[in-house]
Amino acid sequence: MRIAILILSILFINTQAAEQDGIAPIPKTVKYNKNLALLGKKLFSDPLLSKDKKVSCSSCHSFEHGGADPRSVSIGSEGVKGNIQALSVFNARYNFKQFWNGRADSLHEQASRPIHNPSEMNMNENEILSRLTDIEEYRDQFKALFSKNSITFDMVVNAIVEFEMALITPNSPFDQYLRGERNLTKEQADGYRIFKELGCVTCHNGINLGGNSFQKMGLFVPYRYDPTYPDLYSITKKEEHKNVYKVPMLRNIELTAPYFHDASANNLESAIALMGLHDLGVELSQEHISKLTLFLKTLTGEKPEILR
Repeated sequence: MRIAILILSILFINTQAAEQDGIAPIPKTVKYNKNLALLGKKLFSDPLLSKDKKVSCSSCHSFEHGGADPRSVSIGSEGVKGNIQALSVFNARYNFKQFWNGRADSLHEQASRPIHNPSEMNMNENEILSRLTDIEEYRDQFKALFSKNSITFDMVVNAIVEFEMALITPNSPFDQYLRGERNLTKEQADGYRIFKELGCVTCHNGINLGGNSFQKMGLFVPYRYDPTYPDLYSITKKEEHKNVYKVPMLRNIELTAPYFHDASANNLESAIALMGLHDLGVELSQEHISKLTLFLKTLTGEKPEILR
């Protein structure tokens, strides 16, 4: 009986500590308009939304790769290369801003930008609407959902956003731990403790363990600066914002290699070692790297229900 009480007390203390950092489990379910989201799912994977009819949103946000792109940079319409590694679209509803430099304040704003971007889908609204209107199935679906006889671009974006809002990955081992439903292994628990003691949690906190603040890449040990990457400086033009990016979320991190804005880390272990050096100012031991890796793998959740 005493052992059971002790275990429950430890779980409660750990949960309380996590809550202080804003760390919380992803909800098991979220409310969304299923029919609208299913239309958005179809649009998300439809290459008709790109200039050459070969690229879709899912081309750069692979459902089998944690919602991110396994390539260093994405390849847009007509083979044009992007200029930064694509972030995951999974759990993006919990990010405080979208894109690495936070240039979009909402998913609605984010969803429309790749469509217009010359290095991504390179399309204009009129061409998209013309293509969709030519397809009877799309005409019927939009009319049923919006009760309008014509399709508007805002309807298209709303459907895509509704789909993106449904892309949560709940019930990871760490979520179960936070809810008191299971224990972490000793090595995983050690990794979580090291994660907090080293100060990783200072930037990687909140429900996504990231995605809710900006931080400089190279806070202690300078990281190479390349002006071709769209950092916060590209928006503010303030010198102190060079190499400042939105802190990426750690949810499903084991699935989303390569890592960093420049895709310079090919595996989780090297990413941890580089972050320790550049943003913590420490050279991590192999033991610490191994235990941190095991902890980070507990953040892999279930595939979004709408994709199952």
